Amino acid sequence: SNLNINDVLGNYSLTLIDALDTLAVMGNSSEFQKAVKLVIDTVSFDKDSTVQVFEATIRVLGSLLSAHIIITDTKQPFGDMTIKDYDNELLHLAHDLAVRLLPAFENTKTGIPYPRVNLKKGVPPDSHNETCTAGAGSLLVEFGILSRLLGDSTFEWVARRAVKALWSLRSNHTGLLGNVVNIQTGHWVGKQSGLGAGSDSFYEYLLKSYILFGEKEDLDMFNSAYQNIQNHLRRGREACNEGEGDPPLYVNVNMYTGQLMNTWIDSLQAFFPGLQVLIGDVEDAICLHAFYYAIWKRYGALPERYNWQLQAPDVPFYPLRPELVESTYLLYQATKNPFYLHVGMDILQSLEKYTKAKCGYATLHHVVEKTKEDRMESFFLSETCKYLYLLFDEENPVHRSGNKFMFTTEGHVVSVDERFRSSLWEDILPAGEDSLKAKASELKAANFSSNCNRVPDERRYLLPLKSNYMRQIDRMVGLI
Repeated sequence: SNLNINDVLGNYSLTLIDALDTLAVMGNSSEFQKAVKLVIDTVSFDKDSTVQVFEATIRVLGSLLSAHIIITDTKQPFGDMTIKDYDNELLHLAHDLAVRLLPAFENTKTGIPYPRVNLKKGVPPDSHNETCTAGAGSLLVEFGILSRLLGDSTFEWVARRAVKALWSLRSNHTGLLGNVVNIQTGHWVGKQSGLGAGSDSFYEYLLKSYILFGEKEDLDMFNSAYQNIQNHLRRGREACNEGEGDPPLYVNVNMYTGQLMNTWIDSLQAFFPGLQVLIGDVEDAICLHAFYYAIWKRYGALPERYNWQLQAPDVPFYPLRPELVESTYLLYQATKNPFYLHVGMDILQSLEKYTKAKCGYATLHHVVEKTKEDRMESFFLSETCKYLYLLFDEENPVHRSGNKFMFTTEGHVVSVDERFRSSLWEDILPAGEDSLKAKASELKAANFSSNCNRVPDERRYLLPLKSNYMRQIDRMVGLI
């Protein structure tokens, strides 16, 4: 019930595992090899620990798979990251963890998993029957990769079944999903539909599963979801950079009626401009990013919840989250506008000024008072640092190697590889028209004005947002 403290630690060297591929992306082969050996020698999941299925999947399973793919890549784009006498130990560890998470998918009438599982004993007897949409519906990338590496459909099948179950529960009227569901009855306990906590990565993984696996149904679900988000969650003027009216903003609404439920947005929603970049909706991404950056400029951090009507934090802590940096990085990749390098520098200087501690970087307990907590979430090294590093490292193999890479929701780098586009089984998608791989041309934003909505060259060295609209956003968050 405490928003600020979460049961993700698991007693299995979380930060060490979560940071593995960050070392590789930074080209530090000696530390990467040392860290991998440390994981192989010391980490075991045979523990009496109750963990969140979602957090264990994205932080631990995802990182083990990413590091395994890096070690076994014949091209070695990041430098020599091979491990002497490596015998797929990280893949075996990932398999072991996933098997321990499987009980969460059993004994649920809907196929939507329990939120927590004990690594030794299975689902605890006092488990809640309620889980959030993001937690249950964002397992497909990691479980799908594992299935395709092992040639065992089980993991992808349970993750895909959960996604389909959630999708089937969307509102007939709006097409929206809520944020908390009962896994036995399929009844929505939380009827809030938004882009932040409880929902965020569900939408992200519909698109990223398609990018990685090429299954057309994932793309169809994403395009439909994106259209419904535009129809019901988006407020403000129609175009980002022209016209009259308020800046575009995505709000929290009732999933059945589309009516506004509250006047806050949360820091997790800052991932959405990055997702919009991936589908080519760059203009809309520019506006939403500018709103979150204005909040950052005001406080030197993003409060966990910000009330846009009161122009004040509702929940004032900042646990070193990466979402704004992630969107900044992706917008820079799409536009090459130096403005985003300045944003990155601003974020970096804020982190150095307000969060640096003797042995790492600290969660801000209060973004106004700048008080610290004795806690550094593992995603700081896995995502925040990685995206900042990549923003400024134009020559990084991620950008220059000719390989295509995708980042998981925890920032783990995965090569977009032909081997993930073919499954060895037919039981997930039956053969026939439905199982045809989708063509890249079918990936389009719901409010596209053209097929390739990129920022024009002549605007590349201007502010991405016209100055009068920038000032409008600054006024909206109380900066001026």
